[in-house]
Amino acid sequence: MSASSKIEWTDTTWNPVTGCTKVSHGCKNCYAERMSERLKAMGAEKYSNGFEVTLHASVVTDPLKWKQPRRIFVNSMSDLFHEDVPISFIQSIFHTMNLAGQHVFQVLTKRPVRVVELNDTLNWTKNIWLGTSIESRRWIDRLDLLKKTSAKVKFLSLEPLLGPLPSLQLDEIDWVIVGGESGPGARPMRSSWVREIRDQCVKCNVSFFFKQWGGVFKTRHGRTLDDRTWDEIPDMSA
Repeated sequence: MSASSKIEWTDTTWNPVTGCTKVSHGCKNCYAERMSERLKAMGAEKYSNGFEVTLHASVVTDPLKWKQPRRIFVNSMSDLFHEDVPISFIQSIFHTMNLAGQHVFQVLTKRPVRVVELNDTLNWTKNIWLGTSIESRRWIDRLDLLKKTSAKVKFLSLEPLLGPLPSLQLDEIDWVIVGGESGPGARPMRSSWVREIRDQCVKCNVSFFFKQWGGVFKTRHGRTLDDRTWDEIPDMSA
């Protein structure tokens, strides 16, 4: 049985790959890196390599055992499209997702270039959602790359949001998640950046999910925006 996740926009996580390498300034205070090193120090076998990219073939078929439909965040502790993950292993993960049609799989990557390269070798069933992270205008090109893929549901994770994104082209985008950075060394996020994105989503009829204000102690700041929570999510049955 899988464990429930504390990540607000998913139900559980599935990590057939762990470990990653930093590719942009949003990775500076990576929570997965901190957690991996902590688990290694605790003697967790799965994290014996710390934050080195590691494949876990033994868990590739796990979602087939989970009968209750759920949203599953794929590789919350890694990036499925990291250059060190072989194409054959990515395809095996897709095969599981194709077979487990009762679930929605949320795949989030900072490497949409590789997704585009592999797009035609993968079976994009409607239960596979693809998202990319954009932390500032410097990485806005990831949006255009996401649109080139065959994913039926496409989403943006604007977390940690490190600058304004005033002109998001949200055509073909189904969902936007926004969140401030949390934990040690958390960099600030301005409320004006969040409202601007929220307003763009409302105008374009795109589901908007506000995850958190963040900060070193994120629970102090909560996740309400203009006196309400924003928990919109695309229709899983669509």
